[in-house]
Amino acid sequence: MLLFNAFFSIVILYFYKNGLSKTIAGNIFLFQFEVTFIAQAWLQGGVLSPASAAFFLLPAIAMLILGKKEAFFWIVFTCVTLTLLYITENYIGAPTITYPLTRQKELFFYSIIATNLAIYFVLLVYENGKNKAIKELAEQHKNLVSAQDQLIQQEKLISLAQLTAGIAHEIQNPLNFVNNFSELNIELINELNEELKLKNYDEVQIILKSVLENLEKIGHHGKRADSIVKGMLMHSRTSSGAMEQTDINTLTDEYIRLCYHGLRAKDKAFNATINTDFDNSIGKINVVPQDIGRVILNLLTNAFYAVNEHKDALYASHYANTYDPTVSISTKKLGDKIEISVSDNGNGIPQSVIDKIFQPFFTTKPTGQGTGLGLSLSYDIVKSHGGSLTVKSKESDGTTFTIILPNNL
Repeated sequence: MLLFNAFFSIVILYFYKNGLSKTIAGNIFLFQFEVTFIAQAWLQGGVLSPASAAFFLLPAIAMLILGKKEAFFWIVFTCVTLTLLYITENYIGAPTITYPLTRQKELFFYSIIATNLAIYFVLLVYENGKNKAIKELAEQHKNLVSAQDQLIQQEKLISLAQLTAGIAHEIQNPLNFVNNFSELNIELINELNEELKLKNYDEVQIILKSVLENLEKIGHHGKRADSIVKGMLMHSRTSSGAMEQTDINTLTDEYIRLCYHGLRAKDKAFNATINTDFDNSIGKINVVPQDIGRVILNLLTNAFYAVNEHKDALYASHYANTYDPTVSISTKKLGDKIEISVSDNGNGIPQSVIDKIFQPFFTTKPTGQGTGLGLSLSYDIVKSHGGSLTVKSKESDGTTFTIILPNNL
């Protein structure tokens, strides 16, 4: 019988490899051994038969290849089967072995061989199932990493779009000065030509002085525009991972302006009060400026989004006119650490989800308005600097994100 089981196990393995589910294949495999063990136990002397001890294999095999739920079923099933065998033997009597002792040894030998073969095929099924699961898991992990990389890239592009809009606004003022003083110089040079024709040299000197002053202003604002572009390109370029001595107050102030004007470029109706409180005793600290800049940009973007959403929610109520959307940013020196806080008086974060906000892909924004990676990436960046990023929030009363960084200069 057990030789038949070994052959049948090969057949089950074949169908399993060709699409039969593991649960069905495993239960068929165990059931055919259950039947065989019952028959063997009865024919070989009942409860005292060596086959009775083999029943312990079934729940063990079920645990190995099918899991806890199926193993529990098989431990119950085998216990019930053995109990019925015991009761039957007590009422009817133990079956009488009619074959000689040499034949009994032969059958026992075959049973051991067949049991070993059966266990081998069980482990083979388990190994194949494990390898299949590992392969599927590796493929899923590969797909997940690919999707995560795409979302990270999308998050970076969103940040870059905000930086670009902010740069456009920042550079507009010096360019306006350059244009205005250039036009003024054209007018002055035209006047200069007229005065030269009239030989009014005193007036020519006055005009030339004005032209030179305007040229100095053009040069000044041109350099200002150049420094803005260079500074913003430095912040927006791919991070090298190298730490630099950075004025955290200046960095924060730049990203406040970039973020605010970037949002204003997308929505002209957007407006918010910005309060800053910078601790000038901080000086410079060692950070990766592009990375910390992205963290600040993300926290500011979320804060401005929160106050804007809260304002929209109050629009139809009588509170709308009394609500002042406010975002507050502060820095503070705390011994050998520094603190950067970003607070808003927006909707706040529900307590039911506040523990999830640093998880990858979790977002409270409507579908399509957030990747769910901004805070997760920010958290990882701060942790990589040896710092911490925490949040405190109360519904309808605003949110405060706090960055703690080591002051390691």
